Amino acid sequence: METEFLFMSVIIFGVLFLTLAAGVWVGFSLFIVGFVGMTFFSSLPAGNNMASSLWATIEKWEYVALPLFIFMGEILYRSGISEKLFRALVPWLYRLPGGLLLMNIVACTLFAAVSGSSAATTATVGRITLAEFEKLGYDKSLSMGSLAGAGTLGFLIPPSLIMIVYAIQAEVSIGKMFMAGILPGLLLAGIYCVYIIYRGIRNPEIAPRTQDTYSWADRISGLKDLAPIVILILAVLGSIYGGFATPTEAAAIGVLGAFIFAVLNQQMTFGICLECLKGAVKTNAMIMLIVVGAGFLSRTMGFLGIPAAITQSITQMNLSPYMLMILLGCVYIVLGCLLDGFSIVVMTLPIALPMVLAAGFDPIWFGIYLVLMVEISQITPPVGFNLFVIQGLTGEPIMTIAKYALPFFFLMLLTTAILTVFPKIALYLPELMATTQ
Repeated sequence: METEFLFMSVIIFGVLFLTLAAGVWVGFSLFIVGFVGMTFFSSLPAGNNMASSLWATIEKWEYVALPLFIFMGEILYRSGISEKLFRALVPWLYRLPGGLLLMNIVACTLFAAVSGSSAATTATVGRITLAEFEKLGYDKSLSMGSLAGAGTLGFLIPPSLIMIVYAIQAEVSIGKMFMAGILPGLLLAGIYCVYIIYRGIRNPEIAPRTQDTYSWADRISGLKDLAPIVILILAVLGSIYGGFATPTEAAAIGVLGAFIFAVLNQQMTFGICLECLKGAVKTNAMIMLIVVGAGFLSRTMGFLGIPAAITQSITQMNLSPYMLMILLGCVYIVLGCLLDGFSIVVMTLPIALPMVLAAGFDPIWFGIYLVLMVEISQITPPVGFNLFVIQGLTGEPIMTIAKYALPFFFLMLLTTAILTVFPKIALYLPELMATTQ
């Protein structure tokens, strides 16, 4: 029986890696593998199960929040609000050690709180900061590396597309997931800032001082350019945490707010609106293809008993909870070199979540742990999305950008370790939210 199970597992995972290596889209690869597994290793009708699995996945109302948050991010990306954000932050950061390199961290943190996407955060902030840093003679490796690392905050700081997918798959509250991401996101951003300041103190040449000077009046007057971002954050997250709106309704509020600010900024024409819609449709179609494909593959593996068998095998190893998380972390780092974040979440959750719950970990906490692992995948070659975004902005080779991002890879591992040892960092706000309701 064990030999038969091993043969079945090798065939299924072999077909998966072969299709991915052949360049087949991830979503189609998942459908193919699920179909092969159900056809050759069970007596169930693969076609009927594929259809019912697809419907069972896409009928969930919560997924409507995905295209809305994506659409909001697209509007902000093209509305010019990010340029005003840059101008507002310059007077506050230019004199600190590391200078405007801190702009990557602060701007990504703020933009992440309204975009929900790592790639959108990286692209929006990078379009402004990288050209400015080059003109000022800033250290190229730290300019690109800090952007690659800070761009991943788009997944950790709510609203987060990855968190929505995880919450639906794991059947936990989207609102609590959003709350759980705030403190870890600020912790990671703070660690990034400390690192850049430390590098700036040790070597001031990484961020040459400019001759510009700013008064307190300049700093205060520039805060008005932060207003659109702050208002959107309060409108979207405040409506969820205040109990006035569901995440889907809050996403619609965010779209309306972003559209109004784009009109007020005179950056919303019919052509721009059409481009925003196209971008949102393409991104959402890509994500949902992966989600429904993974849903069918998960059903196939469930029928074949693969998740239960793997869970039982690892359980029999008698690993301590921390050793289990280290083992899972190593697996996720390897997967992050091969797959995008959404694929990692929906493919591994049926196997990983039961083990984590059996080890005594909270599913909300594990969601944040998993998001951090997904963030790491954004800057690991050969398929790290943030690396491709920065390559498109600079023309630098992927491996060069990955080398620049390496310090931030280790800083993310450090944050994950801190979060594992002190899980209350992620659980404090969700627990507070539960007690106040």
